[in-house]
Amino acid sequence: MASFQKRGKTWQYIVSNKGNQIRKGGFRTKKEAQVAAGEVEASLLRGIIANLKEEPFAWYFKEWIDLYKKNIKGQTKYHYGRSLEIVEAYFKDTPLQKITRQDYQGFINDYGSTRSKETVEKLNYHCRACIRDAVEDMIIPFDFTRKVTLTWKVQAKRSEEKHLSYYESKALFKEVVNRLDKGLGYYVLLLALSTGMRFGEMVGLTRKDFNFEDSTINIEKTWGYAKNSPEGFGPTKNDESIRVIKVNKFTMDTFEQLFITTPTNNFDLVFYSQASKYKVISNANVNKLLNKVLDELKIKKLNLHGLRHTHASVLLYGGESNQKVSMNYVSERLGHKDVETTWKTYSHILDEMREKDEEETISIFENMFV
Repeated sequence: MASFQKRGKTWQYIVSNKGNQIRKGGFRTKKEAQVAAGEVEASLLRGIIANLKEEPFAWYFKEWIDLYKKNIKGQTKYHYGRSLEIVEAYFKDTPLQKITRQDYQGFINDYGSTRSKETVEKLNYHCRACIRDAVEDMIIPFDFTRKVTLTWKVQAKRSEEKHLSYYESKALFKEVVNRLDKGLGYYVLLLALSTGMRFGEMVGLTRKDFNFEDSTINIEKTWGYAKNSPEGFGPTKNDESIRVIKVNKFTMDTFEQLFITTPTNNFDLVFYSQASKYKVISNANVNKLLNKVLDELKIKKLNLHGLRHTHASVLLYGGESNQKVSMNYVSERLGHKDVETTWKTYSHILDEMREKDEEETISIFENMFV
C-alpha cells in the first residue's frame, strides 16, 4: 500500500516492497503522486522491481543511443548527438529517479523559449523514446515525459514557404540554364531542381554514377561537406536513400557535356573543389548563388533544401499538363524512409490538390448534363 506526504508545495509517494521503500517526490498534486504510485504498484504485482540505483539521465541517454541507435547515420546521428548535449547541459548529473514531470516540463519550456516547434518536437521525440526504454529496463517506475506540453517561440516556416510554385521553379530553371557557364554551383542548382536530391547526395556523386544510356543516376553514398559530417565518402541517410532515379534528358545531356569538357580528379567527384576544405563545392556558396538568382527574379528567398521540396511539390501538384505523380513514387524518388514521412512533409500539397480535384469533379458532372 502506498502512502503520500506533502513536502512544501509538492507531494511524494512511498511504496513499500519487501522491506525496501520506493520514494518519489516533486508531484504538483496528490492525484499525480497517486497515479505514479499506482504504476509502481502495478509493476511490482507483475514481478517487476524498479532499479533503485540512481543513474544520471545524461549517462543513460548516451548509453541508450550507443546501444539502440547504433545504425543511424549522417544528419540523424548528428541530431541524436545534439539532443544528448542539450540533456547534459540542462540536467547535468541529475539521476533519472529524481526527475519529475514538472522538471521535464521546465526543461521543454526552457529549451522551447528560443526554438521553433519543429526543433522542440525533435528533442522531445528523442527523449521520450529513451525514457520509455528506461521504464522497460526498470531503471525508473514511470514515464516522466508523458503528457508533456510542447512550447516554442520561434515560428518555423510554413510548409508552403519552403518551396517554389511551378511557375517560379520554371523561371528559376531557365535562369540557371542560362548561367551554367558561370560556375559549377549552377550545375548543383540544375540537379537539385531536376532530381530533388539532398546536398550530401549530390556532392557524393562520381562520374560513374551517371548512366547516360539509361538516363539514370545511381545514389548510394554521400560526401562529408560540413563539420558534423563523416570525412570523405559516407553512407546515405537511411537504406531507403540508396536508389537509382530516372532524370530528364536535358539535365543528363548537360552533365555529359560537362564531363567531356572538364578534367576529372583523384576522387572522381562531380562537384570537386580543390580550394574547399572539404574538397567539394560549399553548401553556403550554392545557397548564395541560389538567392542571388531568386532576388534578381523577384522570387522569395529559399535555401537549397527548399529545391528538394520544390521538386516533390511540382511532381505531386502537376505542371501545366496537370501530370501528377503518385505519393509512393515521390517517396521512393526522394529516398524517404517510408511513405508516411512523405505524406507528413507534403500534406499542404495534398490539401491544394483536394481543392483542385473537388472543382474538377463538379465540372465533370456539370458538363455531363449540358
